[in-house]
Amino acid sequence: MDSLENDYAAGLLDAREPPCLSLYQPTHRSHPAKQQDPIRFRNLAKALEESLRRKYARHEIEPLVAPFRELAGDGDFWNHTLDGLAVLAAPGMFRVYRLQRPVPELAVAADSFHTKPLMRILQSADRYQILSLTRERIHLFEGNRDALDAVEPAPGVPRTLTDALGEELTEPRLTVSSYGGAEGPAMHHGHGGRKDQIELDAERFFRIVDREVLERHSRIAQLPLLLAALPEHQSVFRRVTHNPFLLEDGIEVNPAALSVAALRERAWRIVEPHYLRRLQSIIGKFEESRTKGLGTSDVAEAAGAARAGRVETLLVEAARQMPGRIDASGAVERDELADPDVDDVLDDLASLVARQGGNVVIVPADKMPTETGIAAVYRY
Repeated sequence: MDSLENDYAAGLLDAREPPCLSLYQPTHRSHPAKQQDPIRFRNLAKALEESLRRKYARHEIEPLVAPFRELAGDGDFWNHTLDGLAVLAAPGMFRVYRLQRPVPELAVAADSFHTKPLMRILQSADRYQILSLTRERIHLFEGNRDALDAVEPAPGVPRTLTDALGEELTEPRLTVSSYGGAEGPAMHHGHGGRKDQIELDAERFFRIVDREVLERHSRIAQLPLLLAALPEHQSVFRRVTHNPFLLEDGIEVNPAALSVAALRERAWRIVEPHYLRRLQSIIGKFEESRTKGLGTSDVAEAAGAARAGRVETLLVEAARQMPGRIDASGAVERDELADPDVDDVLDDLASLVARQGGNVVIVPADKMPTETGIAAVYRY
């Protein structure tokens, strides 16, 4: 499955050769609700094809819509959906993203991708990652307050001790027997020297995992990272880690003993205080800046400042929409007849701030310090 974080960071969702097709739909994790998902997808794909026919010839359309048909018929894909789906396509490109949050149904063929729903997900303040670690294997997860799902390690991230050390692995490995399951605590046999070498192998494994997870996941996603591991493995990993995103508190348990639901519950108990402290810090800075004339809750003022590159941090209310657009001068054009899924002032403002190098944070309504849907902190 395609990685939204990697593609976004690499600029893959930026300007492409048109036409650019953007399809969004809410999906379901379980039956019977998920049975309607591929049907709704086909209908949205047909709407895209009909839109293309108004401007493009059949031979130009077919390569664009063929991957949509193929995905619609992929039974295995539809058996493993999450809460939302985004599909972006352009000449020579077809990307599919399973999402942990629902998105409004939408099918748009335009000169550029409609990426605002994706940005809202990427900038949500409650997201985190988990590194599940044993002496022999790792698993990666990504979640928020409501959901947690396994993620595929990026190429280069070793999944097992053997992947990491290869021919450098101490032999024979038969000196280690596991009891209580494949991920259970290890019982060692043989001489003390052999046990010491096994511990050294584990430390080398942890060092490689730390380096690759930092470079291929944490630096890209910029998310808090939790370590789920036995206390003795927590100690070794924390001694060798260089990951600045790793939280001090960890889930001290054999991770194989927890269901995904139990792991999410344990993780959110740790992440929530960090999440609330971060929000409170940003809100406090906003309130202080506003008293000095360096902050605003006025959307039009924030839009003008964003166009000038003055917005350092922007809080946006998660579910709020404001039909309209921001024009080239930074002026807000309100239009009650506009489709809020396509033209939304708050999404335009967030996109503008992000392009200018500002920090955008999406927060729930009950945490917003203003009634307007935004809170902006100026650089100057």
